[in-house]
Amino acid sequence: MRYPLASVTWDAAERAAMQRVINSGLFTMGECVQEFEKVFAEFAGSKYCVMVNSGSSANLLAVAALFYRKENFLKRNDEVIAPAVSWPTTYYPLYQYGLKLKFVDIDARTLNYDLKALSEAVSDKTRMIVAVNLLGNPNDFNAIKKIIGSRDIILIEDNCESMGAIFDGKQAGTVGIMGTFSTFFSHHMSTMEGGMVVTDDEELYHILLSLRAHGWTRNLPKYNRVCSPKSDNPFEESFRFVLPGYNVRPLELSGAIGVEQLKKLPEFIRVRRGNALIFQELFGDAPYFAIQHEIGKSSWFGFALTVKENAPFARADAVAALQTNRVECRPIVTGNFTKNDVVRWFDYEIHGSLKNAEWIDKSGFFVGNHHYNLKENLRFLREILNTLTCQR
Repeated sequence: MRYPLASVTWDAAERAAMQRVINSGLFTMGECVQEFEKVFAEFAGSKYCVMVNSGSSANLLAVAALFYRKENFLKRNDEVIAPAVSWPTTYYPLYQYGLKLKFVDIDARTLNYDLKALSEAVSDKTRMIVAVNLLGNPNDFNAIKKIIGSRDIILIEDNCESMGAIFDGKQAGTVGIMGTFSTFFSHHMSTMEGGMVVTDDEELYHILLSLRAHGWTRNLPKYNRVCSPKSDNPFEESFRFVLPGYNVRPLELSGAIGVEQLKKLPEFIRVRRGNALIFQELFGDAPYFAIQHEIGKSSWFGFALTVKENAPFARADAVAALQTNRVECRPIVTGNFTKNDVVRWFDYEIHGSLKNAEWIDKSGFFVGNHHYNLKENLRFLREILNTLTCQR
């Protein structure tokens, strides 16, 4: 690919970190994972971080943990609101835990919640709002907090695409009671496979620690918010199970790589934002394309373009031109997720219309952003898309 969707961010530092783990002979979750959790919590400005094997697992644990709190816990059939455009594993834990899902439209400019639609969708039955920060762009959390007001509604964030984004001085992923992150290959930093949940809530932190590994007590402190004090006899605590958990632990290799990647993350994001300025300059006045409108300080996962209704060409024409010229592109996440056959398994409703999600689904695509300067790549992209008008 002349302009790929994603690129490798590893160098000798990551290879050396992996070699240290290999030389130790200890590959299961251990000290490297603990170190990464510590430094990532510091980066995010959160009290606690729990690393898992993927962003999808992070979403699963975040939803699960809310069922096991002593107070204000979720129950099956509770109503949860989520945007109609996101990755499937934003929604799957909601289905798996028997929650009633209400899909709400997105804003055509920001690709996050249509705030008017969200305000109208909230009901006396609403127990939780899932805020998805799409393609690096944080939500307008001041507006969302106003919508919630004094109502007892839980707010969590799926921040898997928006590591390093800032809203009102806070890291995206730390506004809600929990936030999830992903360190998959194509994301802002990469442990190849990996994810995290951050929170300031000690009880949720302890629940997450137990759920991550079989629901046992082994990784909990002696005095914790999940169960009675642990025995001082490690044999007695070896196989003591207190929650119906999973095994979504990360490897030591992932933790070691994460420590090195996090050192580079601020520079990665600085360069991505620089690329975004070039993108905005080149496409801000494009007659037939709409681009994503930034909220706060986006970390620019990628660059979304949506073909306007007055364009003399269709998205298929744009995608074909990009593929011919070796520019990799993808749909904007899932587009309108409710069009997928899998929703027949869900207990769900659609609030109003999903006209913007439909428009994105029909006419949107995105290209990659990277940790290196993309000035020439983005100029090339504009040249290719300009030819579509010339051909007509």
